[in-house]
Formats: sequence, structure tokens, C-alpha cells
Amino acid sequence: MLLYMSQSQEARQAPSLHSVSVAGAVVREDGRLLAIRRADNGTWELPGGVLELEETPEAGVAREVLEETGIQVEVDELTGVYKNTTRGIVALVFRCKPSGGTEQTSDESTAVTWLTPDEVAERMSEVFAIRLLDALDGNGPHVRSHDGRQLLTQ
Repeated sequence: MLLYMSQSQEARQAPSLHSVSVAGAVVREDGRLLAIRRADNGTWELPGGVLELEETPEAGVAREVLEETGIQVEVDELTGVYKNTTRGIVALVFRCKPSGGTEQTSDESTAVTWLTPDEVAERMSEVFAIRLLDALDGNGPHVRSHDGRQLLTQ
């Protein structure tokens, strides 16, 4: 009670602002993983983006993967929840299977390719590589936090 009373009115009423994004860990039958090189910063990541207000997470993943890569997917399962503590973004990652389409770039991607797990670890920063690698291990869903550059230990 004392702690509550010591907070200012503004602090009690200020909402916590977060953004929810979705991403697809798309795994081919040969074990290769779908990745994009982002147009805005040149980094390699898995395809994904902001979840629209009216869509389900599964529909959002399918939409984002198709928009950024040209690949249609079947969404299998949630494999992880990842929070960027610096930017207030919570990302839901789903393992997916490709079901059609052809690889193509978009306004958001300058390259689309299929990587081996070793190539994922080489090309992607830790905070994005772990999302794809977590999707492969079958022990999810994982819950992790990072500061935008490295994972935070619990």
C-alpha cells in the first residue's frame, strides 16, 4: 500500500506501450530456412512484421511471409515469444511450411534465400538467429528477451 501511495498520479495512469509483431520460421523439407535481407538496414532476418489489429497471429504470419518473400505458407505452431526491451516490441514466431509461390523480393526485402542452420548463425545477429534455431529444436515455445543487440539472461 505504501508503494502505491508514493507513486504520482501520472505514473499510475501511464500505459505500457508495446507493439506486437509476427514472424515466420519457414522450414523446407530439406531443413533450409527462409530468410530475407531487409531493405531498410541490410540485415538478414526471418520474414515478418507488425500484426494488424483485425487479423489473427496466424493470418498475420502468412500475410507477412507472402508480402516479403513471395512464398505461401501453412502455419504450424508457435515456437517462441521474443521481447525487445529497448523498443517495446513483442514478436511471436511461428514455424511454417512452404506451400506455394516463388521467391521474390519486395519493397521490404532486397534478397530472399534459403539458409542452412549454420548459415543462419553466420549471417544473422544473435537476436534473430535464435528465433530460427529455436523453431528447429522442438522444445518451444521459447520465451526470450533482448535489448536489440544481444539476448538478456534471466
